[in-house]
Amino acid sequence: MRRLLAFLLFLLPASAFGQAAMPADYQGVLTALGKQGDFKENVLRINIPRNDVHVVVDGVATPTPFGFGGWLALTKGTGGMDVMMGDLVLTENEVNPVMSALLTNGLDVTALHNHFFFDTPRIYYMHVHGHGNAADLAMKVKPALALIGTGSAGATANGRAITGTLDSAALARIVGYDGEQNGAVYKITIGRPDIPLKEMGAAINSRMGLNTWAAFYGNDGDAVIAGDIAMLDNEVTPVLKALRTNGIDVVAIHHHMTGTNPPIIFLHYWGKGPAQKLATGFRSALDQTGARPKTTAAQR
Repeated sequence: MRRLLAFLLFLLPASAFGQAAMPADYQGVLTALGKQGDFKENVLRINIPRNDVHVVVDGVATPTPFGFGGWLALTKGTGGMDVMMGDLVLTENEVNPVMSALLTNGLDVTALHNHFFFDTPRIYYMHVHGHGNAADLAMKVKPALALIGTGSAGATANGRAITGTLDSAALARIVGYDGEQNGAVYKITIGRPDIPLKEMGAAINSRMGLNTWAAFYGNDGDAVIAGDIAMLDNEVTPVLKALRTNGIDVVAIHHHMTGTNPPIIFLHYWGKGPAQKLATGFRSALDQTGARPKTTAAQR
């Protein structure tokens, strides 16, 4: 009987255990682009980290996972159509060549902006959007991806590294959400399931870019934080007040996507100081949005 059960479990598809198998056309996208990615929550997420660029922000040498990992995401809509969104991390000299390659190949550029002040080299973020079948979208975006990193030549600047470790469990308790450790960076990503955003029948969820996040680097007494807050328009001013009251700098306010209903506004921020103080400031801003966790301040 045990052998029979083991055999039957072996035959069950991965989806039976909550893990959906990657569609064959999405595997083809990864192969065509020569990139790595994963498939969860009906979204193919493709990683485009800028490991070739070493960025110093306000004197701090920051690791790539702190905010220099570009990405593309695909999900399936109705009528055999895929929706692609993404955020490409670019140096100044890459911005316009990459933009031209995207536009020439029939893709949309929906935003271009900074995430940081006082960064060396200067880094920009370009949001990409397209519709079509997966194979065609891969071919359309590939020429632009080929331009990324070709002129950076290991761009770097001198800055101080922060040694030591973070009490990530304490940060998670303060924020009210768990995060993931990636090297020296602890990152908490929070979706906005309260905003039922759809495009061509496809849910635009956290993995498609509708999310708030906070990245921490350093140690408990000496840390930096950077991130992005996804907001409805009535949430913007309360979030700004919460960040500034807690000494966290606001770097940019802008959109990432065009034509959304409701409109979504994104805010980038940066701060330095003790890690738990930074987490408290971020939590104060988070509490002004529909992504607020169920825990109260008294439970933290």
